[in-house]
Amino acid sequence: MKQIMGYLKPLLGRMLTGFGIKLAGTVMDLAIPWILAHIIDEIVPTGDKRAIFLWGAGMALCAVIALAGNVIANRRASAVSRDATRRIRRDLFEKIEHLSARQMDELTVPSLISRLTSDTYNVNQTLGRMQRLGVRAPILLTGGIIVTMLMDFRLSLVLLMTLPLLTLGVALISRRGLSLYGTVQQNVDRMVRTVRDDITGIRVIRALSKGDYECARFQRDSEALSRSQIHADAVMAATNPMMQLLLNLGLTAVVVCGAYWVNLGLTKPGSIIAFLTYFTIILNAMMSVNKMFVMLSQAAASANRIAEVLNLPDEAPQGGLKRLENQSRIVFDKVCFSYAQPAHGYDLGPVTLSVGRGETLGVIGATGSGKTTLIQLLQRFYPPDEGAIYVDGENIAGMEEARLHGLFGVAFQSDAFFAGTIYENIDLGRGLPREAIEKAARCAQAEEFILATPEGYDHPVRAKAMNLSGGQKQRLLIARALAGNPEILILDDSSSALDYRTDALMRAAIRKEYPDATIVLVAQRVSSVKNADQILVLEEGRMAGLGTHDVLLRDCPLYAQIARIQMGGDDDAAA
Repeated sequence: MKQIMGYLKPLLGRMLTGFGIKLAGTVMDLAIPWILAHIIDEIVPTGDKRAIFLWGAGMALCAVIALAGNVIANRRASAVSRDATRRIRRDLFEKIEHLSARQMDELTVPSLISRLTSDTYNVNQTLGRMQRLGVRAPILLTGGIIVTMLMDFRLSLVLLMTLPLLTLGVALISRRGLSLYGTVQQNVDRMVRTVRDDITGIRVIRALSKGDYECARFQRDSEALSRSQIHADAVMAATNPMMQLLLNLGLTAVVVCGAYWVNLGLTKPGSIIAFLTYFTIILNAMMSVNKMFVMLSQAAASANRIAEVLNLPDEAPQGGLKRLENQSRIVFDKVCFSYAQPAHGYDLGPVTLSVGRGETLGVIGATGSGKTTLIQLLQRFYPPDEGAIYVDGENIAGMEEARLHGLFGVAFQSDAFFAGTIYENIDLGRGLPREAIEKAARCAQAEEFILATPEGYDHPVRAKAMNLSGGQKQRLLIARALAGNPEILILDDSSSALDYRTDALMRAAIRKEYPDATIVLVAQRVSSVKNADQILVLEEGRMAGLGTHDVLLRDCPLYAQIARIQMGGDDDAAA
């Protein structure tokens, strides 16, 4: 919560101005009952109508000032909370954009979505409420108590007897509410995860007729969220009846004692009327303070979740790392990696290989053999547990993130498309020359179907490219990767939807138009990698073979088996 409050420091001047306006309006609210008591006790007995009208006009003026002050202050409070929340969301979104893959795995995408939406909303509402009621309610509360003590010390003692009990009750309930609202936000994460999975996987759910199952899963998560929210709200709502009971008992005592003291001539009727008004003001102020504690408990839980993301360490480049004299573009030096604890065994490694400039490395293996993990390590989405990865002789652990990722052009089998045009989806906001985009589209064998549309490169692409076929999507993804003229081109099973002829034409065009690019080609088909300068064969995260197609056919039984199954015939035929 302390870190979130730091976002209010640049807005402190605006907040103080709003507080001053709110203070003036609140003081006017407190003055009205006192003026009424003065009119009843001092002016009415004299029969001076002019004085009555004069003091009445004063009451009306106080009411107008109070109204104007509260309206202006509330508008300023909303503006301050809006600007502070905008900065929080901006920094949180920017932080999420630079989280490592391991940090994303730990926090999970649904949790990050709820932190960026519902948690920031809770903080926004609380910041606004604290400015609107955080000044008004305490002033009405303390001011009302002070004025009543000055008016009649005996009656004010009746009120003061209830305050310690109220304070203790609110503190205990709010402490319990903080942990309960933390549980609520965890259930919100689970709900977001379920909704996200169902929306993205709706086709699979329908195809497998699992709609009833997913509805039941959603119902369970929804009920769990409802139960936790109801429990938290019920606990926090206990303050209302408690406060009503104590304050109304105090109000009853004031009426009884006040009637007795008026009868004895120890106080005046106007003072009793004003006192009852102040007592009502104090009651409403206490209720407002209670609401603030409820919102503060919820916002504190949300603020802690936001701060948890903001405080995550950045993956700063490591200094003092040695360079390699090896002039190869890519070097893996005894690289080992595990998603969990290395004590349970590595998911990948050890991997040792070297790829030169302009060369092609093919990576092939069964599903789950570690092909995509190898690519993620090369892009430093995950740091290796052992060994090192070098690009142009420099350890990637010491490279700036922007410089490292600027070396790559990456196309995955299934990647994100955005609502816009074909041109915009290839360019992806990089401001690339049109010539570079058209060249990339030609090499990716996408130009033919692009120009076949009436709009050409301005042809609209719907969200998730729902109006494109699988092969068209993959060709656009490859064009996107090529358009930036990358030094290292990664094609991660990105041609699985292409026929053999289109795949072969595309690979030949890439090698001709981008001769200096080092290509890392992950594929399931032997035909896609057989012409690579080197082929890495992975089996359950281990290197089963490394060499050319002919060498692997001779020395790697696993590769020979894959080639025989896919291409038919004996090993010689496969070659």
